[in-house]
Amino acid sequence: MQDMWTWPHGLLPLALGAGMGFFGGLFGIGGGVIAIPLLVLGFGLDQAMAQGTALVMMVPNLLIGWWRYSRHQPVPWRHAVGIGTAASATTWAVAHLATGMASGTLRLVFCLGLAALACHMLAQQRAAGRPGARAADSQSRPALAARWLPAVGVLGGSSMGLLGIGGGLVATPVLTRWFGHRQTIAQSLALALVAPSSVIALGTYASAGRVHWPLGLPLAISGMLTVSAGVALAHRLPEHRMRQAFAWMLLATAIWLTAGTLQG
Repeated sequence: MQDMWTWPHGLLPLALGAGMGFFGGLFGIGGGVIAIPLLVLGFGLDQAMAQGTALVMMVPNLLIGWWRYSRHQPVPWRHAVGIGTAASATTWAVAHLATGMASGTLRLVFCLGLAALACHMLAQQRAAGRPGARAADSQSRPALAARWLPAVGVLGGSSMGLLGIGGGLVATPVLTRWFGHRQTIAQSLALALVAPSSVIALGTYASAGRVHWPLGLPLAISGMLTVSAGVALAHRLPEHRMRQAFAWMLLATAIWLTAGTLQG
């Protein structure tokens, strides 16, 4: 791993951070879903160390992304505070358990979770494309009221604590499907969940010695420069394409990491 700090390899973490910052802003996820497989397969970090190191990049990206999304798609503060508080408390509790788990177990849960979520989202897209689906959606009402938003925070916070990512990955489809929010509004609320909980998760992983700071800091610095461009593009893309691209990205990441694990 030391070769990556010599010219021209020293630019690699900066280039990767820039790319992950852009795609993290585009999908409202902080880039961790891309960073963790790269850190595991490309840099040889164990699963817990990869998750903790990815959080170094994710924290500033998520804070910037949340600020940018809230300007374009403001949400009521009581909703943001409720979902964020529940997520932060859950993240703290679950992260303490995750840092003591076996790396192989964490990696398996990571892969299965991403694949299941991607398949669910793609199935929703297929159903939405059927004749009459849009008319039915326009007449339907959200299944859950806003008072249940803290439950989404608990669900997303569990994912953040266990996997170091996933608060937004879990919350976004729940907010669109069960609360009736549009994709960009759902991502704004999801960022209100993951931004504070990512800080809690990073502190917990760092206290357990599960952060590679010399690698994580360059990823964070370059990622902050590109996350705003990703957020800006997200608000210009058609909503159905955003959801489809989001799902395919998750599925490809899960397959990639699983294949690398089996080969190893």
